[in-house]
Amino acid sequence: MLILVIFIALVVMICLNVPIAIALAVSAILGLLATEGTGSLVTVALDMYDGSTKFSLIAIPMFVLAGAIMNAGGVTDRLINFVSALVGFVRGGLAMVNIGVSLFFAEISGSAVADVAALGSILIPQMKKRGYSGAFSAAVTSSSASLAIIIPPSIPMILYATSSNTSVEQLFVAGIVPGLMGAAGLMGVAHMFARRYNLPTEDAFNVKRLRETFLDALPAFSLPVIILGGIFGGFVTATEAAGLAVIAAFAVGLWYHQMDLSHLKRAMLDGGMQTAVVMLLVAASVLMGGFLTRAQMPQQLAAGILEITSNKWLILLILNFFFLIIGFFLHSAAAIILVVPIVIPLIVAAGIDPVHFGLVVTLNLAIGQQTPPVASVLITSCAVARANIWDVSKINVYFVAVLFMVLMICTYVPSIPLFLVEYFYR
Repeated sequence: MLILVIFIALVVMICLNVPIAIALAVSAILGLLATEGTGSLVTVALDMYDGSTKFSLIAIPMFVLAGAIMNAGGVTDRLINFVSALVGFVRGGLAMVNIGVSLFFAEISGSAVADVAALGSILIPQMKKRGYSGAFSAAVTSSSASLAIIIPPSIPMILYATSSNTSVEQLFVAGIVPGLMGAAGLMGVAHMFARRYNLPTEDAFNVKRLRETFLDALPAFSLPVIILGGIFGGFVTATEAAGLAVIAAFAVGLWYHQMDLSHLKRAMLDGGMQTAVVMLLVAASVLMGGFLTRAQMPQQLAAGILEITSNKWLILLILNFFFLIIGFFLHSAAAIILVVPIVIPLIVAAGIDPVHFGLVVTLNLAIGQQTPPVASVLITSCAVARANIWDVSKINVYFVAVLFMVLMICTYVPSIPLFLVEYFYR
């Protein structure tokens, strides 16, 4: 009964627009007061501090900073030029460029919102000038940006690994194949729209231009090699790779002699605020997690579902539906921090690989970034494109269908996303 009251209090505070981190902390403190009295509050501050200072969480601000440096240092422009030379000759080529650059940018920043903010401000105006509708431009930018939640180094994957005591390196490896599948599917849908609406091609394919843009962008290509090569080769941890990414991004920016300090300062401030929000969520979740654990909530949930079915595929179906619903109302970081610690005992009891489940969770939340009312990435893209969110959603539903298809494949054919994990680590 007490847990139900605490849950209702949490929902009411969120509906009243109380920040989720504050609502979590207040609800947890109320629960601790009701069950253990005022003596339980002595260690609240220390528990929150310990929970938000885990070594693996240092990777979050580092990857955000690397993305900011990359965008301020002229790297993004060179990536756009190269991808345009590679696929711009295809009908609807600028949409393909948008998806291709998002795929690369995701390998640096790990943040979908950062992807939209950095690339959308450059590509969406160009698309609109070339005859693409604002709604279509926003839909392509929004859906492709969600590749950042799948492709390593994904910030939600780091949060999941921290919440579930799972290897973040293995999660990163597991995200490669689904990310590439998603990018290919999004390009297919974009090409379908391009043929339907007779969207323009860019310049004709030119080998000389492709070679020139490749050589110009070559220093930028060192960034994913350093990050992913270091992690997969076992030379560095994900956190250490994040630090290397910052140094490498800064070095590449200096190489291009195009570092925009005012842009960098603004991006760093935005990234710092984004990181602060995530860290406050992590700190508050420690209190809620402690309360729920003492109340045996995770164990009761596991026992209740296992009484219904012990089939892990049915359990994954139930959890898929649950996370899709959660994604409508919570940001990905909040959903992971709030829900994952509760369902992990169920995952363990059902014999589900936690790396496999982490991939399922992040894919669900990638879809949640595209579905109103919260839809943080979609809203950001609409703001950049100055497009109505409902007009964009009517087009975006086709791109979301691709992400849903990838989710189903990864859920029920786990050998496809996990074969790289098996090869490198098992």
